[in-house]
Amino acid sequence: MYTLTDQILQGIWETVYMTIASTFFGYILGMPLGFMLTLCHKKGLRPHRIIYRMVDVITNIGRSLPFIILMILVIPVTVFIVGRSYGSTAAIVPLVLSAAPFIARLVESSLNEVDRGVIEAAESMGASLWQIMTKVMLVEARTSLITGATIALSTILGYSAMAGAIGGGGLGAIAIQYGYQRYDAGIMWICVILLIALVQIFQVLGMFIARKLDRRIV
Repeated sequence: MYTLTDQILQGIWETVYMTIASTFFGYILGMPLGFMLTLCHKKGLRPHRIIYRMVDVITNIGRSLPFIILMILVIPVTVFIVGRSYGSTAAIVPLVLSAAPFIARLVESSLNEVDRGVIEAAESMGASLWQIMTKVMLVEARTSLITGATIALSTILGYSAMAGAIGGGGLGAIAIQYGYQRYDAGIMWICVILLIALVQIFQVLGMFIARKLDRRIV
C-alpha cells in the first residue's frame, strides 16, 4: 500500500530532482548569457551595444514573468519536449526557462567582480578571449559563482514548490493536494518544514564549497 509517508519521500526526491536538474540546465542557458552581458557591455572586453541590448532585454523580460504564468504559457513547449504537461520532469522545462535569466544576472554580477588588472595582465601576455574567459574570469570569480549557484538552487527550489499548483509534482503538490485542498494543516506544515530543511542543506553545502574554493581564506 502506497502510504502518505511514501508519498512524502517521493515528493522529497522529486523536489530535489527538479531543483538540481533545472539548475544544471539553467546554467547551460544562463551562463553564456551572463558572459555576453559582461563581455558586450560598453566597459567589457568586446563592447557591442546591439548584442548587449538584445540580451539585456531578453533577460529582463524573462525575470519579469511570474513563474506560474510562465509555466502555463510554455505548456505547448513542455508537451513538445517531454510529451506531457504534468509531473516532475515536465516541470523542469518552465523551471529552466524561468531560472536562466536569473542565473545570467548572477553570472554577470560574479564576472564583474573580477579585478580588471588581472584581465589586462592576461591580455598583455597574449591570452585569447577564450583563455581569458575560462582561465581567468571563471577562476577568479569561482567563489562568487558558487555562492550564486547556491542562491539559484534555493530560488529554483521555491519555484518547484509553486509548480505543484498545476501538477508539477514534488512537495509543493503534496502540500496543495493533501494540505490545502483537504484542509490538513499537519501535512502542510510537514511539507513547509521539509522545504526549509532542503534550502538549508543547499545553503550549507554551497557555502562550504565556496569557502573551500576561496583562496583568501587561510
